[in-house]
Amino acid sequence: MRILDIKTFVALARNRHFGRTAEELNTTQPAISSRLAAIEAELESRLINRGDGSFALTADGERVLQSFEAILGDIDRLRGTLQGDAVPALEPLRIGAIDSVSSTWMPHLIDSLHRSFPNLKIELTVDGTKHLVQGMSKGEFDVIFSLHPVLDDGFRSFTSCVLQMVWAGSPKLIDPDRTYSVAELASLPIISFPKNSPPYQMIAPYFHDEQALASKLTSCNSLYAIINLIIDGFGVGAIPAVTIRRELSMGLLHQVQVSKRFPPMHIVASYQASTHQDFIRKVISQARISAARFCASVEPDMAWID
Repeated sequence: MRILDIKTFVALARNRHFGRTAEELNTTQPAISSRLAAIEAELESRLINRGDGSFALTADGERVLQSFEAILGDIDRLRGTLQGDAVPALEPLRIGAIDSVSSTWMPHLIDSLHRSFPNLKIELTVDGTKHLVQGMSKGEFDVIFSLHPVLDDGFRSFTSCVLQMVWAGSPKLIDPDRTYSVAELASLPIISFPKNSPPYQMIAPYFHDEQALASKLTSCNSLYAIINLIIDGFGVGAIPAVTIRRELSMGLLHQVQVSKRFPPMHIVASYQASTHQDFIRKVISQARISAARFCASVEPDMAWID
């Protein structure tokens, strides 16, 4: 069995897609299929269940993946020793995160990972929950931090932290000393995340429960753009308080005092549990530490560990 075949199988398990694996290895999909068939023939076992757009390793495939990763790890360590490198080069770590994470404790995580793995390459993608979860299911990420878990086979999820959501507004639009009822809040222009997004799904019931609907609603898919729109007085918005600490301290924004508290936002981490298990476990451990340290550095009612 060739090292190339072993690398192909590990890449295929990681990407969960023949086309992306072919692109990564600079070859064709038929070549990837041929290498997989050769491995399965030599080991006399089916390693991957595929069909109807699904992709999953068999039980034998899981065992083979662990052995193949161990083999490649030994080769990398040997190469690093011979070349005088203390830490061998690793595959790029593909992280996906929503705005609320990228603007808060993601820099802490990236810095700590670079200290632990000096040769590590990190590819960070900032996007909405829907696209991150879809991308994770397709094998485009190793770890994501979003608002929904990935429920497909081969993935694990946990709540990394909780961010308190608050209504915020510019002093151009709201009275910081006034307590607004839900109906009064609904009469103001509101800046929201796009319809059917997890943050929007939190906002809609807030008004529906009180039988008061927002009269003016503007949607935007960027947290940064929403914050700027609120600063300019275009409306009020429900956003994580920890993401606007600077704006609150400068008086650019004020927390709207409301009669009904807005529910907190749970940040969910999801990761591939079948590939690079030892390394991913270290990444997840560091993510937990980074999130906890960040929460400890801010006001306790803004962010916490559940």
